[in-house]
Amino acid sequence: QVQLVESGGGLVQAGGSLRLSCAASGRTFSSYTMGWFRQSPGKEREFVAHISWSGGSTYYADSVKGRFTVSRDNAKNTVYLQMNSLKPEDTAVYYCAARPYGGNAYVYWGQGTQVTVSS
Repeated sequence: QVQLVESGGGLVQAGGSLRLSCAASGRTFSSYTMGWFRQSPGKEREFVAHISWSGGSTYYADSVKGRFTVSRDNAKNTVYLQMNSLKPEDTAVYYCAARPYGGNAYVYWGQGTQVTVSS
């Protein structure tokens, strides 16, 4: 069982930056691929980025590539999403999720943190 708690959301002007954190409970955090997703009102949840269990591999949605950076600190059981050059269309609730090593589905999800980018 893994519990995930996101933090770091807030209101920021376009062009600004925010850093989201996702703290995980459980001793096996380092065995999970960690992902970030977001959902805007009236839209489906969409993939943002993920990072492999070791941190050696990352992958980004085209919409955030070059602006967002995902990282993790397995010693602190925490994954981060650094968001730069924010745009109003980045406004959403951001969720972190955990996918077991070798699995193909994210099975644990946080409650989300709101990010609002004003124009």
